[in-house]
Amino acid sequence: MPVDFHLSQKEADVHTGAAAFAQNVLKPTRAAYVGLQGNQEKFQATRGAYGAAVTGGLIKGQLAPAIGGTGGSFIETAILVEEFYRVEPSTSLTIFSTGLGLTPLNLTQKPEHREFLAPFLSSEGTPLASLVFSEPGGVANYLEKGAPGLNTTAKRDGDEWVINGEKKWATNSAGWDNRGADLACVVCRDISDSSENSDSNPEAKIMIILVTRADLERNGDKSFQVLHQSAMPGHVATAPGPHIKYSNVRVPAKNILCHPGEAAAVVSRSFDTTAVLVGAMSVGLMRAAFDAALAFAKRDNRRGKVPLLERQAVADLLSSVKMQTEACRALTWKAAHAMEHGPGDYSARRELALAAKVYCSDAAVKAVTDVINAVGITAYDVEQPFAELLNDAVALPIFDGGNVGIRRRHLQQLMLSPDYDPWAATYGPSTGGTE
Repeated sequence: MPVDFHLSQKEADVHTGAAAFAQNVLKPTRAAYVGLQGNQEKFQATRGAYGAAVTGGLIKGQLAPAIGGTGGSFIETAILVEEFYRVEPSTSLTIFSTGLGLTPLNLTQKPEHREFLAPFLSSEGTPLASLVFSEPGGVANYLEKGAPGLNTTAKRDGDEWVINGEKKWATNSAGWDNRGADLACVVCRDISDSSENSDSNPEAKIMIILVTRADLERNGDKSFQVLHQSAMPGHVATAPGPHIKYSNVRVPAKNILCHPGEAAAVVSRSFDTTAVLVGAMSVGLMRAAFDAALAFAKRDNRRGKVPLLERQAVADLLSSVKMQTEACRALTWKAAHAMEHGPGDYSARRELALAAKVYCSDAAVKAVTDVINAVGITAYDVEQPFAELLNDAVALPIFDGGNVGIRRRHLQQLMLSPDYDPWAATYGPSTGGTE
């Protein structure tokens, strides 16, 4: 297929529709919550916009057609994410975090789990889903032999599984009312076999169990608790930081999405998917920063004879940000296309997804910092968008698998593989060595 960056008619329609939703729904939502106090109050103020996203098919559109959804191409999703994040990152994160929460079901596509998807296929209400993975103290080394591993455990008891443990930083996991998400994919460690030893493979114990609101309600009020809500400087109207606790939550065996030994790969692939989307989030923030700085540089002269844009130093900073934004979008789109179509095996495709996450999120922080330097002290005024953009941008390298603790290590592991083929995702499998 020839390299072509012209949008198809469907992609153009997605872009137009996303831009309209961002301006008509997301932008007014931000205006409504910006004067409220506290993350939780602001989060509640976004529920109407989230409901509009549900009604508009944006939740159903994150599910694969094979399981009843209306999801399109990965490129289309990247276009959507960029347009939303350019205008209102907080509500956008809530919407796409439900997509992350549903990703394990997209990957497994087991017919017996279709019943769990009903709230997200109906295009009604405000159902939230969450991939409940991260824990207090982090999860970067949870598969290391001899290490404690996940603190959240599951134990077989007859025809039920009993879940205990604490989680943190799982977006949407507390739900709208701090009583749990409508559907949680809880990543936990099987402790049914008491003979486990330090030489055993931790991956063989990892599983994913589906927990619904109905499950939590059946188990009683004390089965699920929100221990703490972290206050955050960015993404102020979303709920990515709840510290939650499961206490003797009993669920039927049918709720097992991934049996012990199956889940670690599904978790990894779920975050490979969102790695690309963090690239798109980064591009959205970079666009917003560039557009705001460009407008400022055209109208302001800092008491000089000419607009700031005619000053070489300012123009150099802005042109660099513009180039970085274009480069990040190209990498994100390439990664999105490769994840679905190749070339190369899954490892080659995954490398591009990881690169999009790491490179673009790091670039977003630098881009916002550069435009702040171009604007000067005026950028420090909260009436300007730059401080908020920076607070949102600094989260990108450290959430969804931190670049240092997780994502760059994954890139290292790929390069260390004896079968590593560095350019396979561009030119296809090589026929010779890598010398």
